[in-house]
Amino acid sequence: MEIFNSRRRQVQDQIMSMVILQMAIGGTEWIIIALMGLFLLFGSKKLPAVSRTLGKAVWEYEKARELFRTEIENATRITEEPKKYFMGPKITAPVSSEREKLEYIASSLGIDHLGKTDEELRLLISNRMQG
Repeated sequence: MEIFNSRRRQVQDQIMSMVILQMAIGGTEWIIIALMGLFLLFGSKKLPAVSRTLGKAVWEYEKARELFRTEIENATRITEEPKKYFMGPKITAPVSSEREKLEYIASSLGIDHLGKTDEELRLLISNRMQG
C-alpha cells in the first residue's frame, strides 16, 4: 500500500508541476496585462497623454544611459591607450656612419654626445624617448 501511495504522490506532483508550467505568464502576456491595466486605470481619454509622458521618460533614460556609457568608454580608453612616445626627428639627409646618426638623434633630443660611446648614446636616446 505504501508503494501505491508513494507513486500516487509522484503522479500528483507531476500533474501540479505541469499545471504550474502551463499557467506561467510570459513577457508578451505581461505587456498585454499592463496595457489593459493602464487602460482601466486612466481611461481612453488620458491614455495618449500618459503614453507620451512614458515615452519621454524612456527617451530620457536611454539618453542618460548612452551618455553614461560614452563617459565610461572615454575614461577607460584614456587609461588603456598606450603611451605615445616621442620618436624623435626623421633623418632626412644621408649619414655616413652609425655614429653620425646617433650624434644627430642625440643632438636633436638635447643629449650631449661628446665623450660618450655608441652604446651609451643608444641607452640615453632610448631613455629620453621612453619618458
